[in-house]
Amino acid sequence: MIKIHYLNQISPKGTALWTKQYEMTQELDQAQAVLVRSASMHGLALPQGLLAVARAGAGVNNIPLEACAQAGVVVFNTPGANANGVVELVLCGMLLGCRDVIGGIEYVRSIAGTGDVAKQVEKAKARFSGFEIRGKKLGVIGLGAVGGPLANDARKLGMEVYGYDPFISVDAAWHLDSHVIRVDTLEALFAQCDIISLHTPLLPQTRGMIDRAAIEKMRPGTVLLNFARDALVDDEAVEEALRTGKLRRYITDFPNDRTAAMAGVVPIPHLGASTQESEDNCARMAVGQVMDYLENGNIRNSVNFPDCDMGICAKTARVAILHRNIPGALSRATAAVAAEGINISDLVNRSKGAYAYTMLDLDDPVSDAALDHLRQLEGVLRVRKIK
Repeated sequence: MIKIHYLNQISPKGTALWTKQYEMTQELDQAQAVLVRSASMHGLALPQGLLAVARAGAGVNNIPLEACAQAGVVVFNTPGANANGVVELVLCGMLLGCRDVIGGIEYVRSIAGTGDVAKQVEKAKARFSGFEIRGKKLGVIGLGAVGGPLANDARKLGMEVYGYDPFISVDAAWHLDSHVIRVDTLEALFAQCDIISLHTPLLPQTRGMIDRAAIEKMRPGTVLLNFARDALVDDEAVEEALRTGKLRRYITDFPNDRTAAMAGVVPIPHLGASTQESEDNCARMAVGQVMDYLENGNIRNSVNFPDCDMGICAKTARVAILHRNIPGALSRATAAVAAEGINISDLVNRSKGAYAYTMLDLDDPVSDAALDHLRQLEGVLRVRKIK
């Protein structure tokens, strides 16, 4: 039996997919696979038999990726599974940024019980006026699983949409509304747009990308939306821009000690994927990816090893090798198998940064001696007999 451990509650729409060869364990050190949502794995000792970690969500900052890679543990996430929930909240945030609905609600609550509320709100409502989004220019930075559908939905709402994504995938480009205007630089997007929405991953080159210099290039009164990652934005620069009117409002799904109390900020408590549908979709994807990896060796949506898919093995045997991306690794592996008199009928080798993955389909049964030979090769992290 393959033992699975949950660090958080996982939607039963996903857990119902486990077949009879899987069983749940309450003991982390017995697990061969772990499913997690928000719980932090930093500081946890990785079980020796752990093969996979699946994050039922997109962000993986709660998982020690490098430690997992060095231990030969594949980490999966579920990009796109919660995209619709995030897109809908971004649209909500856009409206909250353009119309001072929250300020109006707070005002009404403040006068509750004072008498003749209806008359008072008629006198005061002008202070909460805003502008409509139809006909406005929206800039979307990152046109992936969330940014792409957001751009399409904004077009349907009558907005003029500008998109910036130098790394857009072919699939994402095919699904993008043909009327979305592609720009080649952030500066061009900043100069054109009334509303700017961030949908890019947090990388060394994107950390703090919305700083004083970036904001200076924006139009006065710009509405800034951040439903991607907190650290993409320089809080000090945003506070200054809100004070001077350079930014009209900052809507973020990642409040912190500073932005939570900042005037002009709409701090949302990380609700982007907080829908039942998103949780169900993430759980289903996470379970499916773990099962395909454990049963077939296929990797889809890993964040620390390359994706690699050979389908279901139709040959006599299959061996999967997680190893460092170093010269000669593949030739040493194939030579080791050949030395045991085993013929390789097919293979796939992929790399991702410092790590690589090789799958070998074999015409002959693989012996324990052959597996041991592979495990002793330079740079090899883990060897698994799939079939």
